[in-house]
Amino acid sequence: MSLDNFKVLTFDVVGTLIDFETGILDAVRRLGGPAAAKLSDDQIFEPYKRGRDRFPGRSSKEMANVYLSLAKELDLPTEQNQAQDFQLAVLNWPAFADSVAALKRLRKHYRLVAMTNADRVALSCYAHTLADPFDDTVTCDDTGVAKPDPQFFAYNRGRQSAHGYKFDEILHVAQSQHHDIGVARDLGYSVCWIERRQGQAGFGGSPVPPQVTRPDFHFSTLKGLADAVDAAFGA
Repeated sequence: MSLDNFKVLTFDVVGTLIDFETGILDAVRRLGGPAAAKLSDDQIFEPYKRGRDRFPGRSSKEMANVYLSLAKELDLPTEQNQAQDFQLAVLNWPAFADSVAALKRLRKHYRLVAMTNADRVALSCYAHTLADPFDDTVTCDDTGVAKPDPQFFAYNRGRQSAHGYKFDEILHVAQSQHHDIGVARDLGYSVCWIERRQGQAGFGGSPVPPQVTRPDFHFSTLKGLADAVDAAFGA
């Protein structure tokens, strides 16, 4: 299997292109006062994930509730203005340092498709942060479900087929083993794992997967993928 065999790259956005972990940690420590400053990353991520499970709706709306949930667990301030500040911070999560440049390079060779659990409002913010690289987008608003639901992937497969692309011409690129890599592989997708947490313990702000799935391609950065793509097409 060679990278120059594909015509479409579908991307998980939050966690792969957008650095949501840094966004969460920075916001909680800024809003939570002295008590939050003493917390480890995992002490913040675990109640964050529980809060997201309690409030799984549209990220442009429910993240204020997620903050109130985690703040209550951690005995941090729970004022509404802090919750709303966290909500706004979610829409301004930063891109990874290599995302914008790598996406520009990849777009020379492929159709780029966002395939994200973010809703349309949140994705519009992230796409702007990423310099609007996408040729097409699939969100939870379109599918009515969120990854790792197989129907999300089935929707995308049908959508790309309607645009004239064969299933074996699609490579799914993602960070989350739980939301993306495992289920996509089970459904027959070719997959590329961008292991953003390589060298770090645990799974951070992402749920722990039942097992770690071996991908077709594996890089620690998006730049690494772009370098390999340039080499493949150059060859």
